[in-house]
Order: sequence, then C-alpha cells, then structure tokens
Amino acid sequence: MGNRSDAGKGAKRDRALDRDLLAAWRPGWSLPGEFYHEDEVYQLDIEHVWRTGWLFAGHTCEIAKPGNYFTMEVDSDSIIIIRADEGIIHALHNVCRHRGSRICSEACGHVSRFVCPYHQWTYGLDGTLLACRGMQADLDKSQFSLHPVHVKEVEGLIFISLAKKPVPFAPVQRALAPLLKPQGFTRAKVAKAVDYLVQANWKLLWENNRECYHCNVNHPQYIKANFDHYNADDTSPRVREAITTVVTRSEKKWTDNDLAPTHKQTGMTVFPDAEHDVWFSANRTPLADGWVSESMDGQQVASLMGDYPDADVGTLRIRTLPNFWNHSSCDHGVSTRLLPVGPQQSAIRVYWLVDEKAVEGRDYDLAKLMPFWQLTSEQDWLICERQQKGVNSSAYTPGPYSPFKEYNVESFVRWYLKKISRSNS
Repeated sequence: MGNRSDAGKGAKRDRALDRDLLAAWRPGWSLPGEFYHEDEVYQLDIEHVWRTGWLFAGHTCEIAKPGNYFTMEVDSDSIIIIRADEGIIHALHNVCRHRGSRICSEACGHVSRFVCPYHQWTYGLDGTLLACRGMQADLDKSQFSLHPVHVKEVEGLIFISLAKKPVPFAPVQRALAPLLKPQGFTRAKVAKAVDYLVQANWKLLWENNRECYHCNVNHPQYIKANFDHYNADDTSPRVREAITTVVTRSEKKWTDNDLAPTHKQTGMTVFPDAEHDVWFSANRTPLADGWVSESMDGQQVASLMGDYPDADVGTLRIRTLPNFWNHSSCDHGVSTRLLPVGPQQSAIRVYWLVDEKAVEGRDYDLAKLMPFWQLTSEQDWLICERQQKGVNSSAYTPGPYSPFKEYNVESFVRWYLKKISRSNS
C-alpha cells in the first residue's frame, strides 16, 4: 500500500510540474531556464520523449554481417542492435534475464552468441535463452529471452523505440525511403565516426539546429556552400535573384532525374508539427553555384554514392526528432546521432559515410572529407555549451524569437511541450 501511495504522489507531483512549466512558457519566446537544467524536467523528457518515440540507432552498414552488433545508451537503458544469422536486425535490452547484469560491455563487436559474464547464461543472436547452467532442469527457457526492443530499418537507417506500443513507423517509411534510396546508404560504409560529450541539454542542441540566424558569424565554411543564412525579407534583389536562378535550375534537373522530392510528393508538411506529431522531414536543397559537395572548396571529396549519375544533386537533408539529422552530398553523407546523458549533457556521434567500394587514400582522403562538418559541428557544440552556461544563470530570462529567423525553433518547442504535457497525452 505504501509503495502505491508514494507512486501516486509522485505522479501528482509530475502533473503539477507539467502544468507549472507549461504555464510559464510564453508563445513566441524562448523557454524558461528550468527546461534546460532541472533534473525533474530531464526525467519528464526521458519518459515522454525518449521512451515514447522512434530513435535513430545507427546505420545498417555498421552491422553488415551476421553476428555484428553495436550498443547505444539511452539514459539508463543500454540497447544491443545486432544482425542475426538470417540477416534480420534485432534490438535487445542489454540486461541478463537471470539477475540483471549487463551482457555486452563493448560498444561494438562480433559474437556467435551472447554469454552473460556473471553466470554464463547464454543467448542466441535473436535473444533466445539457449543455456543456463546450474539451473533447475524444468526451467522454461522460452520465458527468459532477452527483452526485445522495437526496431525498424529504412534504406540503411536503423530506428528503435522503447515504447510498449510505438507510434506507426509506416509514414516515415513512405516519406523517407524514396528520398534515401538514391543516396545508397544500404551500400555504404562508415569512413569515420567521432564521439563528443557536449555540456549542454539536448533541447539546446536541437534549437540551434533549427535556425541559421547564427550561421553568418559562426559558420564561415557553411555559408559559402548553403543558402540557409539568407532571408527573403532582408536580402538584396540581386541575391534573391541569384538564389532563385540556382534553385530553379537545380529543381528542373532533379525532376528530370527523379531526384526532386517535395513536401507534396512525400506527404510531409511542416517540421516539426505539434498538432499532427510530424517528427520527421527530408528535402533536397541546392548548394551554392559551382559547389557539388559540402566540402571546404565545394568539390568532390569521394567517389559518387548510390545511384547518382553525376555530382550535381545538391544536398539531401534528413531530420528525425528527437535525435538525428543528416546532410548528404553526391559523394558522402554525414549523420549526427544525439543521446541524452543528463540535464546538462548530451552524447553525440558524428558519422562520415562513403560508398562501400571507396578505398581510403585512393577514392577519399579523411583530411578532405571531414573538415566541413567537423568544423560546423564543433562550432555548434561550443555555441550550445556557452548557451547552457547562460541559461543556468540567475540572470537568464526568456527572450523573443525572430519571426523571420527562428520560426522553426518555435515549431520545435511546441512539438516538445506537447510531448511532455500529460494532459495532452
């Protein structure tokens, strides 16, 4: 009785916290500081965002052969993603069904079966309990498989969900598959991956991702290649005309080659959309005139990927909340995976992908492949760490969003607030 009563009191406190936080937000303004540094809010985020939606886990090329696996940490949950003998990808909780030990301590590897290091309970690649030495003979092993996690794959991208009943994945499959297919992630390899522990709340990283108001000053290499930093309301007619010319020419060529996805064609609307819970988006965007890749000089830095007939394909941009974004050029893709570590810490992995047949030193050079997005990413991490320190201050008060530059930030905030609001669930 006491435990049930305490749990009830905890739920009431959570609901009260929800109401107070939601009431404190002023539409069109940034969030109050508590959203970025309080442990109670972080726990709300874990329960209502990270354990309810679909999370990007990694790329299928990371587990190309049966027995290959990698693990990922979502707060206190460790998940094993593995390719089984029949080629099927499984996601399993990294928790032995005997007494709860972690089974895999390595971030990645190859196994023929899983053996718990504590008492050697042994599991198949699909999580089935195969052996449990020292236990009673009539123990029903079928009742002690590793707990499964929902897993889906779309054109080389792996997603998992910790929810008991996840939201349908079919809309994501329909929207992303035709855009991803020509990029060839199913025929790619990871040329390099870099891990970061960023001292900032995960929401600050997403808010920064959702605007380019900051790009002109903070990303000198990025603005040479991309149009994001321009705004039709405050650029000169000459600049607007130049952008229109590039976009029109590019979209005509892409249409002729079946490479011109639009929101209408893919069934996607505004991203993110709180009212319709749109948490995924993809589009093809032109690069600056004369640029064919997001590299330091705009030129190819690897052999062509996938089905691309030539280099003039712009960049494919993909985003899925709460933890993935990707920019892909004709010759390489750069994926970013975000995971929460605490109220003021986020674990980030940035992957550089190239065609599976590309040979380092012949078809690509890491010194040319990596700098564009390594610089852009690390510049963003610094921005967000500075902002974390600022919102921690007793002097921080919310400020107004620019309706011209930060409308996507407010869209993200609305989506997030809807997710954590129990009254709306």
